[in-house]
Amino acid sequence: MSTADIVHRDIDPYKLGHGHAGDFGGGHDYATGQGEGGPASRRVITGFGFWIFLLSDIVMFSCFFAAFAVLRGGTAGGPTGRELFETWRVAAETAFLLASSFAAGLAAVATSVRSHFWTQAFLGVTGVLGACFLFLEAQEFASFIAQGASPQHSAFLSAFFAFVGCHGLHVTLGLLWLGTMMAQVYVKGFRVSILHRLLCFNLFWHTLDIIWVAIFTVVYLMSGVP
Repeated sequence: MSTADIVHRDIDPYKLGHGHAGDFGGGHDYATGQGEGGPASRRVITGFGFWIFLLSDIVMFSCFFAAFAVLRGGTAGGPTGRELFETWRVAAETAFLLASSFAAGLAAVATSVRSHFWTQAFLGVTGVLGACFLFLEAQEFASFIAQGASPQHSAFLSAFFAFVGCHGLHVTLGLLWLGTMMAQVYVKGFRVSILHRLLCFNLFWHTLDIIWVAIFTVVYLMSGVP
């Protein structure tokens, strides 16, 4: 290897040269791209790619927001949100989901210090609180249908069930993902690939929390107040 090659490698902060993967930490955390190395780690690329997925999900929910805003007055003479929504239930759902997001954040902190016990404990708390949220939401839907306020009754109810139900479906998938991650951490430990998946799960769960705050404001507060 010539002196010029050594100098080029030493001053190349992004490792864009044509050195071997082993020169840069064994090639475990660098993207391959078109060459043998890349400027960004797999963790960064994974997070960036998952943010693109989340942004597409946010665009979809934005469409639901727009549809609900247009249709919330179309009750067809049926019950309105003020007549259907129960304050205590909505408050409990919000508290459970916000608390689950906080627990997910604590699990991320435990992961950063490689604590198996606390990572599993806080992930478990996240799952329990998320399940409580889903239970109350399912009860709410069942109560509305029992009162004759089904999605077919009016445009308002169709928009409500589609909007809130889509969020609930995301929470359900998130809980399934959470259970899978807990099993993988238990079996495989804190491998790099597991850490990437935990990062993506946290991004997903916190995004659902943010979307719920918007649903709480637009659907329940703006449609439920006199």
